[in-house]
Amino acid sequence: MDRTNALVERLFRNAGAALELYAVYLGERLGLYKALAEHGPATSVELAERTGTAERYIREWLEHHAVSELLDVDDTTAAPTERRYTLPPEYVPVLAEPDDANYHGYKGVELARAARMLPELVEAYRTGGAPPPLPWGPEGRADPNRASYLNLLGKEWLPAIPEINERLRADPPARVADFACGTGWSSIAMARAYPRITVQGVDLDEAAIAAGTQHAAEAGLSDRVSFAVADVAAQRGQFDLVTILEALHDMPRPVEALRTARQMLAPGGTVLIADELVEDEFTAPASEVERYHYGWSLMSCLPSAMGDPETAATGAVMRPATLRRYATEAGFRETQVLPFQTTYFRFYRLIP
Repeated sequence: MDRTNALVERLFRNAGAALELYAVYLGERLGLYKALAEHGPATSVELAERTGTAERYIREWLEHHAVSELLDVDDTTAAPTERRYTLPPEYVPVLAEPDDANYHGYKGVELARAARMLPELVEAYRTGGAPPPLPWGPEGRADPNRASYLNLLGKEWLPAIPEINERLRADPPARVADFACGTGWSSIAMARAYPRITVQGVDLDEAAIAAGTQHAAEAGLSDRVSFAVADVAAQRGQFDLVTILEALHDMPRPVEALRTARQMLAPGGTVLIADELVEDEFTAPASEVERYHYGWSLMSCLPSAMGDPETAATGAVMRPATLRRYATEAGFRETQVLPFQTTYFRFYRLIP
């Protein structure tokens, strides 16, 4: 019974945590965090006026955030519409600043989108196929790696790899192919950090490529960063670096993608992979990070690859031995696990 009761309590806590993320979704979508961060403390009436929302809903949201310790409230005994709420300064980068490396406000959007596809996912589990792609509306698509790429990719991660860092700074200017670039933040981050290189980003998602093209224009990088809607396995050209950042495990045919990347490399070129930081072997129970990756594998990463009859069906938990096997099949002679890692990523350098 102790184990039964513990599970009951765990599921109760998890339900509250899920609901908290949906509340974060509301705050992000309605601009509530931004309004509190930019204009300071507010009552429910003031915040509703700032954001063009309905006061009664905003009052409930503020009270939820206060009891959940996401907001501070000045006087709990005041009348409901007179209580003043503050977004603590320590929480501003986490909830209100999308370009800060600590930003996690997108997680509400991710969870809301994942929930929308559950009925189709149930059917996919029965048939073995893939659920239809989620439309971008109504909330768009979260950019979970945007802040990490802008703050870390070109400033810490690439400089930590001497061979790649030196080539990106050398003459003649290096050419980079960014496979599965999504909305383009990795391509933009590399171009910002290395002002001589050119970057070609490719992705199958037309909406993502359109967003990436706009982002590059807004960053003033359209002369060095370009994007195309294309299958990575069909790419051609010669590049000094090919990157596949948190995307190889999503590809139905990863060996084909790696084989194409190898064929595109200029003499001395290399392929850089960043993928999930998972354990070398299956263990149970596992760490919170491993559980997190398995959760997304169930909900998104594995289903997205299951529509191809020849899929490798990798899933998010791609262990180093699996990546080495893919690289060997693609013709690479060496797979290096690089001697640094982040909270969620492990880095690999593939040498042809």
